[in-house]
Amino acid sequence: MESGERKSETETQKKPLRFWPWTISSIIFRLILIYASETLNFNLSSRPELSTPLTSLRRLAEGYWLKQSSLSPYAGSMYHGSPLLLSVLGPLTAARVGGQSSHLLFSFLFVLADFLSAILIRATGKILQSAYSQHLKLLGLGKLFKVSERLSSGDIAALVYLWNPLTVLTCVGSSTTPIENFFVVLCIYGACARLVPLAAFGLVIAAHLSLYPAVLVLPVIFLLGHGTDAPPRKLFLKKDSSKTMNPSTKIGAQHVEMTNHLLPPFSWRMVTHFLLWASFWSSYILILCAISVKQNGGLREMFKRTYGFILTVEDLTPNIGVQWYFFAEVFDFFRSFFLIVFHINILFMIMPLAIRLKHRPCFLAFVYIAISSMLKSYPSVGDSALYLSLLGLFVNELADMHFSFFLFCGYIGVNLLSPIMHNLWIWRGTGNANFYYATAMAYACFQIILVVESVSTMLNHDRMLSKLSAPEDENNK
Repeated sequence: MESGERKSETETQKKPLRFWPWTISSIIFRLILIYASETLNFNLSSRPELSTPLTSLRRLAEGYWLKQSSLSPYAGSMYHGSPLLLSVLGPLTAARVGGQSSHLLFSFLFVLADFLSAILIRATGKILQSAYSQHLKLLGLGKLFKVSERLSSGDIAALVYLWNPLTVLTCVGSSTTPIENFFVVLCIYGACARLVPLAAFGLVIAAHLSLYPAVLVLPVIFLLGHGTDAPPRKLFLKKDSSKTMNPSTKIGAQHVEMTNHLLPPFSWRMVTHFLLWASFWSSYILILCAISVKQNGGLREMFKRTYGFILTVEDLTPNIGVQWYFFAEVFDFFRSFFLIVFHINILFMIMPLAIRLKHRPCFLAFVYIAISSMLKSYPSVGDSALYLSLLGLFVNELADMHFSFFLFCGYIGVNLLSPIMHNLWIWRGTGNANFYYATAMAYACFQIILVVESVSTMLNHDRMLSKLSAPEDENNK
């Protein structure tokens, strides 16, 4: 009887958590918050943490009104987004419910974008986890790293994205960030699944909407050329040489064949197809944009009002980034110099990280997204929600990461203090801009710690695999 009770207890403890009930609950939770914000007038769309000059729904509605009035949507300084986004989503801003303007249809679209992003993150996690287990088995380490019986890494990442308060508030706060995040996730999934047209389409649209996802070109090329994340290739070569000194033997040939199957040589054919598809989608998008802004200054005006607006940091509205306060205080004579310094910081980190993490392209994409979210001109918490969910794809590799509890508390504290400091500065008048900017600086520091610790932990994980997979003779030495 006691043994039967123990078995039943272990079975209940190992009972896997169901993914779909939690997913449906997150959708229902979003719909409830959307209805409550519409009826109680929470006015989340005015929060600088949720909405930026590029993602604000109010600015998009203003641009659509100008377009309907036969004026340029870029007239004035309100709208700075894509003309295609304006054509597709603009009519929804004019929808009325009960004779009053309502953004309910827009909010439903954001909920759908979050749901599809979570599904794609889950599918990406399955691909990465399957490849991860195969690589460990090939190294003879399959028994050391068991897959969780309750939730897989893909399920964890998807649920983190759906239930992250930052994601939920961004969805409810009338911001177009969920749509941008969807195309970024679509690009990563297409590259992991080796669906070249899909990966190129997601990358082109994401870069068209917010420019910064263009840094994902290198991770996508590595994913299509080398395949998904894997331990360093030299570990597999050492394993083959330790099995047999003569690769021409039957056993050695089998190991070499299995290694080449899981880690094929770089596929220039896939990369060429990707570049051709990216060129095709870019040309197609530019043609549509040229048609849309033909009577409003053409593509030159569009580039100036969109990408030029991002690179020159014209709008100094307070946000959770570090650039608005700096450029509000710097002398105009030095403005161009520091603009170059801020933007070139992202470019300086691309090649060193790509060289060191080329064998883990999906993790490299996470690092690039985190860095660009920290240094971009107009960041929001929706950008952080994306890379925090992608971090869940590597729960096995980053299990030994330091300062995880410290970072968790830091993110919560900063996101709670930010609206308080903003209220003290703007509404109560008992504080100043330094109060709010201090939270932005703390937020940037926590993001730096997260990136540094995650990269160092991943490299330590590779070193551990190298020690564990080393031949027995070397270990005895």
